[in-house]
Amino acid sequence: METMEESNLHLAQPESIEGSKDKDFSKISLRPLDLSDIDHFMVWVSDEKVSRFCIWDPYTDKEEGINFIKNVVRRHPWYRAICLNNRPIGSISVTPNSGKYRCKGELGYALGSKYWGKGIMTRAVKLVAGSIFTEWPHLERLDALVDVENVGSQRVLEKAGFTREGVLSKYIVLKGRTRDMVMFSLLSTDHQT
Repeated sequence: METMEESNLHLAQPESIEGSKDKDFSKISLRPLDLSDIDHFMVWVSDEKVSRFCIWDPYTDKEEGINFIKNVVRRHPWYRAICLNNRPIGSISVTPNSGKYRCKGELGYALGSKYWGKGIMTRAVKLVAGSIFTEWPHLERLDALVDVENVGSQRVLEKAGFTREGVLSKYIVLKGRTRDMVMFSLLSTDHQT
């Protein structure tokens, strides 16, 4: 979950939630992730379904999660919890590039599997797209890489207004296999709030 490729786009098949018809999943918010969120954080980072398309393996103990929040999240320039009723159910980040690549940032996200297929991640991505170009005026492009088999995340990005640019063949070794990745982008001139 440290970079786009680590935290990138883990949605696969939607999973239902009992009573979800009564819940308003469009009312989500983004806020900094804190150590007090560790129990909620552990729900999605320990889930094998969530980590399937990530370079990180499921976390096996709370100390791993605490160390990640202390050493990565707190130092990250733009890392937020995706919250439902102020309770973290996932995370989203934008990692800036530097040097000649400073005009772009990399989007990454994860969401608890019981919330898949509810429009939550699409809403979170739209919230980020609606604010990141203002917060970081030097940013002209937001990239997202998605495993070719991760159809759910491809749909999220398309619904959020990202453009599918193409497939990068044999782009990354993930869980012992070389994987093809789909490149998506959103330009500062394209996004709509």
